[in-house]
Amino acid sequence: MMTENILKRLVINSQAAIDDGTYEIDANLQKSSKDFIQIIKNNPHPTLLTEIKFASPSLGKIRTLTDPASIARQMIAGGSKALSILTQPNLFHGSPEYFMKVREAVNIPLLMKDIMIENVQIDAAEKMGADYILLIQSLFDQGFLKEIDEFIDYAHKKELKILLEVHTKQEFENALKTEADLIGVNNRNLDTLEIDLKTTETVLEGYEKSRPILSESGIETTEDIQYLKKSGAAAFLVGSSIMKSDNIEEQVRKLVKAY
Repeated sequence: MMTENILKRLVINSQAAIDDGTYEIDANLQKSSKDFIQIIKNNPHPTLLTEIKFASPSLGKIRTLTDPASIARQMIAGGSKALSILTQPNLFHGSPEYFMKVREAVNIPLLMKDIMIENVQIDAAEKMGADYILLIQSLFDQGFLKEIDEFIDYAHKKELKILLEVHTKQEFENALKTEADLIGVNNRNLDTLEIDLKTTETVLEGYEKSRPILSESGIETTEDIQYLKKSGAAAFLVGSSIMKSDNIEEQVRKLVKAY
């Protein structure tokens, strides 16, 4: 059986959420007073961006829905420096409401993790007090979306920073030509959902560090973090392995002690 193109499914899901009014937010929350890039540069330990998500296309349900603010506090207590919060309702069981609950509870940088396809989602990020939004290079490279520079420019005008996600060397080269604030290398192939930590090493080979690089997906152990750091990653997005843990705070702390 052929796997349906997952990127296409993600775009359709976002369109459905937009049509449902998911991003029509009536709020005006303040973003964090902390600068994530400065944190990455000054942190002697692994800088973790930990992810609050209750489901995903690859794993299905990850954790029973519970109060996201309490999960956020456990992650921060363990040493997490920023949080990624899923706002995509379809496939990920996320919602802008969860995001706002966390925003009201904590003052660290927050990434609105969603499949961004229209400005209305960027407007929502601003109203919810997001510091970062996610853009996915392959959606532009494969023609699902046009004009990445316009997206980035629109977000920057709203004082939002961009985490631009890549999976291949070519996408990385393209991403470096943009004004994205951070580039993330996703170790997961969004076409197949397979994970290979070597992706970070392959993509970053020969890269002259002009901006910090985040490694995302499949990170479970302190060894993983040490290997990815050696490969050139300056920060780490960790989701499922923490959300599946019985002791979130302890799991974060263990990874933060990787070096």
